[in-house]
Amino acid sequence: MSLLILNLIKVNKELIIRSGTSTDFALLKDGKLIELHKEDETHKFSVGDIYIAKIRKPVAGLNAAFVNIGYKKDAFLHYHDLGPQVLSSLQFMKKVCSGKLTNYHLENFPTEKDIPKNGVITDVLKPNQPLLVQVVKEPISTKGPRISSEISIAGRYIVLVPFSNRVSVSQKVSSKEEKDRLKRLVKSIRPKGFGVIIRTVAEGKKVAELDKDLQQLLERWKSMCKLLVKASLPSQILGEVNKASSILRDVFNDSFTGIYVDSQELYDQVNDYLLEIAPNKTSIIKLHQNKVPLFEKFGIERQIKTAFGKTVSMTKGAYLVIEHTEALHVIDVNSGNRSNRSRNQEETALEVNLISAKEVARQLRLRDMGGIIVVDFIDMNKAENRKALHDFLKVEMADDKAKHNILPPSKFGLVQITRQRVRPETNIKTREKNPSNNSLEVEAPIVLINRIEVELKKLLDKKQDKKIIITAHPFISAFLKQGFPSLRLKWSFENKVWIEVQPRDAYTYLEYHFHNKTGKKIY
Repeated sequence: MSLLILNLIKVNKELIIRSGTSTDFALLKDGKLIELHKEDETHKFSVGDIYIAKIRKPVAGLNAAFVNIGYKKDAFLHYHDLGPQVLSSLQFMKKVCSGKLTNYHLENFPTEKDIPKNGVITDVLKPNQPLLVQVVKEPISTKGPRISSEISIAGRYIVLVPFSNRVSVSQKVSSKEEKDRLKRLVKSIRPKGFGVIIRTVAEGKKVAELDKDLQQLLERWKSMCKLLVKASLPSQILGEVNKASSILRDVFNDSFTGIYVDSQELYDQVNDYLLEIAPNKTSIIKLHQNKVPLFEKFGIERQIKTAFGKTVSMTKGAYLVIEHTEALHVIDVNSGNRSNRSRNQEETALEVNLISAKEVARQLRLRDMGGIIVVDFIDMNKAENRKALHDFLKVEMADDKAKHNILPPSKFGLVQITRQRVRPETNIKTREKNPSNNSLEVEAPIVLINRIEVELKKLLDKKQDKKIIITAHPFISAFLKQGFPSLRLKWSFENKVWIEVQPRDAYTYLEYHFHNKTGKKIY
């Protein structure tokens, strides 16, 4: 792998947790925001939640059923999401709810015959029938939640699957020897009647750690079964663990260098969870008590404003244009004005494409974009460069939890990506009221500043001027000159070109221009 690619692959991660009316979680990779989550108390339907539901209407034509789980729109349950052991689940739930079964271990529970793979849903489910289901996709747009009756309970190292006998290992564990070792260990501790999926983070773990995780999951299963006895239809009987713990469970590894929280309650929650899963890493938890807000200190607010627009700026003057349609997402890669500084076009294309691949992987996670994504990279003639781009993009997306598939670049430079959609895409409003005209909206000031910086770098690439004057609206001009060092001074020192900023009262809020030392407008 080339030195350029190795320099682009970094793994330092930080989790920033901000409390308030809702709890916000920001995951940083090398200081850049890659995931943003919100725990909103009014949001009641999350992936992983388990409900006792009521079948409203099986539809033979769709081979699916509409199910009432308490949401305004009925949940959708396809035949293929029933799971082969749905009859066993129905029988178990019936006995538990009636009080005839009080032992929730499954070693002596007589399982029913598996349903056929290509059966009809009306042969399995009837209207008004109660059923144990789990949310696999949150409500999106006008659609209700997508659910499955194949229940699974996720832990740190393993996932417990009732009414199954299968033991499988995550495909991300590449070593056959390690897969065999993990399977052997889990089979020695697996209780009868439960299947187990071994997660990627279990790699290298000892049997005692796996067994501890298994016992905690069995306790959650028992607690859930106890609630079934008095549960009304429909109702939630098992929710995900608190958001902080669920995020740490899914993403935490040795590459984490810091976890920062701004409340004692959150600090205690995170500390207690880390004591369970990684007691040697509790020292990385820090309680933020500074007057500067937590998200401001780590530059997260700035990144939120600049990362969710149609245009996303990157280093070296390159930028992405992201468009959304009902059918797919399209991302266009633009090189800016790099060709003047590179030895040849192929080298420029590879450099910009690698930088863009890193940003594309980040944007997919940050916005939680799903479905079909088409990325129009800059054309490259050499097959080895196209392969290097494909390999690098796969590495960058390797720790993306959402299931995805990346096709090699086509001869037109297009890369097609499919990515699992399990929750609504994250859309954050980056436009604000125009101070020049309150009836209109404009992009947030920091977005405009980023655009000025990108255009400035394009001009500096030409190396034609030793002094550049920026004229802008007084608000923008003041922002560029505030503090020490100000952005104006920072840009001057970085580029070894004197940059002057002059306010213009006549300009609209979005208007700015560049001039040379004689005052002649150059952009």
